[in-house]
Amino acid sequence: MSVPTESSKSVGPSAVRAVDLFCGIGGLTHGLRAAGIDVGVGIDTDASCRYAYEANNPGSAFVVRDIREVGFADLAPYYAGTQIRVLAGCAPCQPYSSHNRKLRGRSNNDCALVREFARLVSEGLPEIVSMENVPGLARHDSFREFLDILDALDYEIDHGVVSCLSYGVPQKRKRLVVLASRSRKLPLPRPRGQTLTVADVLQGLPPLRDGQMHPSDPDHVTLPLSERNHRRIRQSRPGGTWRDWDDQDINRCHQRAHFPASYGRMRWDEPAPTITTQFCYYSTGRFGHPDQDRTISIREGALLQTFPRDYSFADGPSFPPVHKLARHIGNAVPVALASAIGEAIVGASHVH
Repeated sequence: MSVPTESSKSVGPSAVRAVDLFCGIGGLTHGLRAAGIDVGVGIDTDASCRYAYEANNPGSAFVVRDIREVGFADLAPYYAGTQIRVLAGCAPCQPYSSHNRKLRGRSNNDCALVREFARLVSEGLPEIVSMENVPGLARHDSFREFLDILDALDYEIDHGVVSCLSYGVPQKRKRLVVLASRSRKLPLPRPRGQTLTVADVLQGLPPLRDGQMHPSDPDHVTLPLSERNHRRIRQSRPGGTWRDWDDQDINRCHQRAHFPASYGRMRWDEPAPTITTQFCYYSTGRFGHPDQDRTISIREGALLQTFPRDYSFADGPSFPPVHKLARHIGNAVPVALASAIGEAIVGASHVH
């Protein structure tokens, strides 16, 4: 894994400091810190993300607050003493995900949080702005308005849809990335030229049965399968679909499905599909383990999102449901992509 770990770089006072809006469990924060950027605070409305964020990003505060109730003046203390202020985040914008097929009847409020992001930029004029989001957002009015606001505020802007494969993320995930600077054009991070496969990150983990939690790693846990899905996954081949099954196990709904890879297995020798918020379910994509009769575990989904192997997602006494952990991980910015963004910021800022 090419992603720097927290122990490989110090995260003390820095000339570049970021605030992470919509921080979740800390994928963006962890990657920025690995690149050498201080992250003063992560802000999110979901208090269940606090443990993972704070346990893995010591020194970065976690604040439970609705961004619509935050002014830039509230963020100013977290930038104290820094030369370059970075406002970064991934505003939730689920209606424009390629995995959400209910796109008709969209309202202008679907991505209102992007406008809130723009409001904070307008109030504080941070030196650098970084946003990561679903590619479909690029077709929405709120994104064009966001760019227009940055342009009117004299930011130099670069943006585009990038393949996460180019940055060491072993999945077929694409993301819209925006980098804007008030001093010079800040180009998108250069591809690293390293394409990883499922085998590169998952081989060697202890085997599991479905519904089992590994005794030495509580995050290496899976949901149980029904007896019918047991039959189905035993018939499934890596890279295949429901077409691999006996006729008695095929429903009409499978043949009408938007995603023919539902109920499929991953392949060892290829990148994973996009890790969604529902990767813990066998029915929602090609999330079957390549050769074990189960879905991938929470730990495995996190590794495919390039979280370090020792990243802790849940506190023992209050272990969240598996489906909630999967949602947190699927919503996260891949750490390797965040690290590449951070390196681009640091490099362009000539801060070492």
